[in-house]
Amino acid sequence: MNNHNNNIPVLSFYSGGGFMDMGFEQAGFKTVWSNEFDKSFAELHAAGITSWRKSLGNNAKAEIFNTSSIAEVSSCDIIREAFPDGLPTHFGMIGGPPCQDFTINGKMKGFNGDRGKLTIIYLEKVMELKPSFFVMENVTGLIKNEESRVFLQKLLKKVGRKYLIDYQMLNALDFGVPQSRERVFFIGVRKDRLEKKLVKRNLRRKWFPFPVNRAYLGAECLYTWPITSELGTRPEAPADIPLELCVQSCLVEEELISTLSNSNEFFNMRVDVEKLRAIKEGETTRPSFKRLHRYRYSPTACYGNNEVHLHPFLHRRISVREALRIQGVPDAYILPTGTSLSKKFKMIGNGVPVPLAKAVAESIRDFLNDNLKLDINHCEN
Repeated sequence: MNNHNNNIPVLSFYSGGGFMDMGFEQAGFKTVWSNEFDKSFAELHAAGITSWRKSLGNNAKAEIFNTSSIAEVSSCDIIREAFPDGLPTHFGMIGGPPCQDFTINGKMKGFNGDRGKLTIIYLEKVMELKPSFFVMENVTGLIKNEESRVFLQKLLKKVGRKYLIDYQMLNALDFGVPQSRERVFFIGVRKDRLEKKLVKRNLRRKWFPFPVNRAYLGAECLYTWPITSELGTRPEAPADIPLELCVQSCLVEEELISTLSNSNEFFNMRVDVEKLRAIKEGETTRPSFKRLHRYRYSPTACYGNNEVHLHPFLHRRISVREALRIQGVPDAYILPTGTSLSKKFKMIGNGVPVPLAKAVAESIRDFLNDNLKLDINHCEN
């Protein structure tokens, strides 16, 4: 492997809490610019990433470099902000455009919705900024809905003039995250940055080596997961299911709640106690007030509105720390007090699970190390 591209800088769009940034930094990339329109998310991002970096001995303070709407930020301004010393030979773009317009709960407005249009803008930024590679993450509805899929194909065809593009659906559970969260990842690499022998293959699909974690592959169907348990009982831990795939691995012990950051932050229950006691441990198919099972994975973290996840056996919702753990975020990532709980949970639910982001980043790193041109002085930037 040629390690000539270590620490490739990346531009992070729709950064949120920075979970995808964390995965890429863990894989050796360097975030040099980030964008997040929600000011509260930007503040939470700065605090969380800074505390996490500090735990690793990196005292570089994190910040969202730009809090304007991506539609209002010119590509020239992005380049000036990200690369004050000049454009580097290689850099990447990563981001997950807001996905609500491609989900059932978002009324499936698709690319006609305000948030759906941000996917279009992201791909336009790719063509303007011309990164060596880009990553776009989104909900699977983007490709499962026929109308959205057809429109997306037209967009990608334009981008495909300059980039080799591939995509695949990945589930966070298959990467050791205690959550079933299926998302689609698009990978694009500039053709003129790759060795000609690769581009000449006229590759249309399935050229990129998307990550596979064989330790957990197909976990949702691989194990016999417990269904429900009566509240107040103590179900036994299944011997064949890895504990790290279970919500139990994310629960904060009662004696640590007062000392572990963000562990005592959870919404007070305003629902009748008796009604909540009737909800069994593991009843997660309900439209709301889903009680997690300690020895099963969590449904997709998408907190807010009617999506309420209850602690498996205590009379409370899950805490901010437990939600972060369900997203694979290390305990060294600390959110400040004072910001609304609603904002914290919404930001957490919007994020890409860190281990999944890291796996994707490692695949990109290895692919680039093996296939990028060493001498590209003749290429246009």
